[in-house]
Amino acid sequence: MGVTDIQGEDAKTSGWRGSRELWLKAAKRAFLDTGLDAVKIQPLAISLNISRTSFYWFFKDRNALLDALLEEWEAKNTGAFTDACEAYAETPAEAVLNLIGVFLDEKVFEPRLDLAIRGWAHQSDPVMARVNAADERRLAAIRALFERFGYPADEADTRARTVYLTQIGYISMQVRESLQTRMTRVPRYVEIFSDHAPTPSELARFHARHGYSPQESDAEEPASKP
Repeated sequence: MGVTDIQGEDAKTSGWRGSRELWLKAAKRAFLDTGLDAVKIQPLAISLNISRTSFYWFFKDRNALLDALLEEWEAKNTGAFTDACEAYAETPAEAVLNLIGVFLDEKVFEPRLDLAIRGWAHQSDPVMARVNAADERRLAAIRALFERFGYPADEADTRARTVYLTQIGYISMQVRESLQTRMTRVPRYVEIFSDHAPTPSELARFHARHGYSPQESDAEEPASKP
């Protein structure tokens, strides 16, 4: 999106100065592609073809930009957890499917951003504190999910940690597996996490939400050797 694409906003948030969103998107792209040191005002201004002085219409300084980056991560990635845990579900299995779905849709949850923020946290105590707080918020949401279905508090806590640490492990280890492989494992994951197997209709709805067809995937799979 170029500066000229932004219309109808106040002079302090649009026009030749760019926009707050534009600067923040450029900062996130630089952060993910190159690292924290790339998030600097002048290089970002050059990449946007905007004067660096326009930056100060939207942010006090570089620290304010970095703080906005953290706020976006918290709102999006942690928000995805709370939304999934509060989503409608008739059974514990369906509730866990809602939660697993977070990790299958990068429009909802950005794994690269989560991994990068955690890397940043190892260099900054304040960022580590925010990461720890975000982890606690996510775990609390998952505990509440299990408690809603009648699991005792201690069991809900253990199950929440099992679900969360497994999924974060996927991100931290940068596991690469096909959608078919992940989907094949999902029913067993759900059963282990919740002690309830998903029904065929629950799995069908889950597959549909994520654009997956078991029949088409099986047809694409090469025949096994005898």
